[in-house]
This record gives sequence, structure tokens and C-alpha cells, in this order.
Amino acid sequence: MTTEPAGLVVIGASLAGLRGAEALRQGGYDGPLTLVGAEAHRPYDRPPLSKHVLAGELRPDATRLPERTRLSARWHLGNAVVSLDRSARRLSLADGTALAYRKLLIATGAEARPWPAETGGGLAGIHTLRGRDDAASLRADLLAGPRRVLIVGGGLIGCEAASCLRDLGLPVTLVDSNSAPLARALGTWVGGVIAACLRESGAVFRPGTQVLRFEGDAAGRVARARLADGSIVEADLVIAALGATRATGWLRGAGLMADPGGLTCDAACRVLDMDGAPCPDIYAAGDVARWPSRLYGDRLVSVEHWGNAVEQAAHAARNMLAGPDDQRSYVHLPAYWSSQFGINIKAVGLTEGADAVAVVQGTRASRRFLAVYGRGGRSIAAVSFDQARWLPAYAEAIAAGAGFPPILDATDQPRIESAAPGFPSPRVAARSTEAVHG
Repeated sequence: MTTEPAGLVVIGASLAGLRGAEALRQGGYDGPLTLVGAEAHRPYDRPPLSKHVLAGELRPDATRLPERTRLSARWHLGNAVVSLDRSARRLSLADGTALAYRKLLIATGAEARPWPAETGGGLAGIHTLRGRDDAASLRADLLAGPRRVLIVGGGLIGCEAASCLRDLGLPVTLVDSNSAPLARALGTWVGGVIAACLRESGAVFRPGTQVLRFEGDAAGRVARARLADGSIVEADLVIAALGATRATGWLRGAGLMADPGGLTCDAACRVLDMDGAPCPDIYAAGDVARWPSRLYGDRLVSVEHWGNAVEQAAHAARNMLAGPDDQRSYVHLPAYWSSQFGINIKAVGLTEGADAVAVVQGTRASRRFLAVYGRGGRSIAAVSFDQARWLPAYAEAIAAGAGFPPILDATDQPRIESAAPGFPSPRVAARSTEAVHG
């Protein structure tokens, strides 16, 4: 066991961890700095994994993030943190190393939810797609020429993968428990546009049912899936796009408000203990963080988006270096993008709880439109399908708490088409595990 000098420690060596460490240096911190990462790789970019890497346009090792500041840091890569002793201000790593800390930035992110072993998850040919190694393994299997690919889950990752694989000419079936893809993120009214794109691409879309289990061949490779509707889908390669759980398991016993849904923070990104009090020496940022959003009535939110990882990490680093009377609240309007079936999708805000949606530019039929989501008469989110010209204006209106819909006098605005969003019921949403990425 070794112990390094106490300083600032960043746990999680991905986007949020790297940008947080850079912000610490840029903010004037010149003491000991340590980054710890469970993966063996230097920080890399995840969005290209389900697009360019799967398509063979980019090698997995070409996704490394640029390091914009000389960190002069100690790195512990491929060596996960296994426990936190807050009273001793000490971290224990998987290899037995002990790290003392003065302050922590937790940016451990999220982990892909695997298919359960008891229903076939241990069979060869079943993949998740979260990290660089996942993408490399999946790409190698794709090069072997699978006869039929089955994708389970119609969230962003599942749909992006389906689009990419159809571009490669591979036979694809996508199974989703909801009646339309992207139903949890955008509702079935808008998600129906992607359902049409799926089918027109040549993919088979099986909505409103679930995979119960996988069965393998004599060699132990996946061969078929049995569905809840009684049907069987033959497949020799599976992508389980089941969303993610936050990487908080190592905090068990640390006395913090942490669970698979996230690590709860106050508005200043300080982690809360079990009594709800902020820990002055522990901060969190990125996918793992759950914080009260001022833009959404101080509701606790956790956001798996690229922009949030960058902005929240910088904000948390700023507060780590500030005094107790200078802790500033983090205010962020979530935004993400996705490219699939030839459509560039961009979104701002959080659609959760929306009771109405209106197409305010373009038309769904043309697949070029901008839709705004409302809740209780207020605009809370907007999404564009190849129609992003007005998106910044709607983002400003959403941040300002404008009414729904907020812009009614645009010169190129057609007749506004409104509908119920068609989000899955809570019962269905609880079973469906797709998450939003971007």
C-alpha cells in the first residue's frame, strides 16, 4: 500500500474529469493533482463510438480528447476506486493503493446496463456500447459479417447504431418496449418520425414488446431471442442498448446520498451526506451528478450530455477553489445532438413532464421541423430535425420561462400543429431502460 501527498483528486478520467482537472489548473491551483480512472485509456470522446467508430470511419484509439492544459498530474489509469473513507480523507484503489485527498471531484460517470446473465447475458455476441473497448469489440464482430443483428432498446444509442448498421448493409431488427423509438426522450408523436425512418432504411422495427431471454448455439454464441409476444427473432449479434446506471457502487458505506440514479449534490455541485448537508470537500460533475435545477423548479436532475459534462466540471472546479461564502449555483440548460438516418437532431431543455408539444417550424411529414414541448403553459424543451435555425431563440425562451409556445410571430412559421407528446406511462417507463445520450 502506498500513500501519495494529499492534494486535489479527480475520480473519473473521462470528459468531465479531464475538463475539471484543467479548470483547476486554469483557476490557479498549483498543488498536487491526481486523476484516477477505471479504464486504462487516457480520456476519450464517447459520441463518435456509436457513429464513426462503428462505421469504421474512425479507429477507437483516434477518439482521444485533446488535453488543453499542462496538468502536471499523477495518473492512475485502469485502477478503479473501490472505497471512500471520508473521516480519514482517504481513497482505496483496486490495486491496494491508498490516496489521501484534500478535496475530491467525483466524475465517475455512468456504466452501461448489461443484459442479465440469468437470461442469456453471458453468451458470446451480446454487446453493450458505452466505452472505447465496447466499440472496438463490437466493430470486430461486425467485420465478421453477422447474418442478423438485433438491437434491444430504442433510445439514442440504439437508434444511432441501427442507422449506422443499415448504412453498412447489415440486416437489423430493433425491439423496443414502447410504441415508437425515442419515446422516453421525445414522446411517441415525434418518435414516430424515427419509426418511419427505421422501416424505410430496411430495418425491422418491433415496437411494444420485450426480449425475455437469449438462447445460444452449441458453441455458446447467441443464436436467437424469445420475445414477450411469443415470437422468436434469429440473431447472431446483439446490441443491448439498455441505458446506463451511474457509477456510484464504490460509494457504498461512505455516508453520501448515492444510488444507481446518481450522486446527489446541492446547487453548488457539493455532494450531500445522508443528512442532506453539503460536504465542503467533495464535489461532483458530469453524468454521475444529480443536482437541483433552477430552470426546472429545483427538481433534481441528472444529465448524460456532453455539454453538461464540460460546463458542470468547470463550475465544480471553480467552487472547489473558492471560499465557503463564494459558492455559486450551477445553472444549465441541457442540450444534446444526434445524427441518424440522414437527420441531424438537436435538442435543448428537458421534456420530462411535458403535457403538450407543438411543431412551430416545418412539418413532421417533411422530416424537417422544430417542435416545442410545454408543461403547464410554459415552454420547457425544444427539438429540431434538420431545422435548427430557430433553436437558439427557443433555447433563450425556455431559459427565461416563456409561455407555450413562446414564439408566435415568426415570418416563416406555418400553421402550428399541436398534440399530446405521447410519453410512455410510468409503468412502462419503469420497465424500459433506454436513456438519453449525446
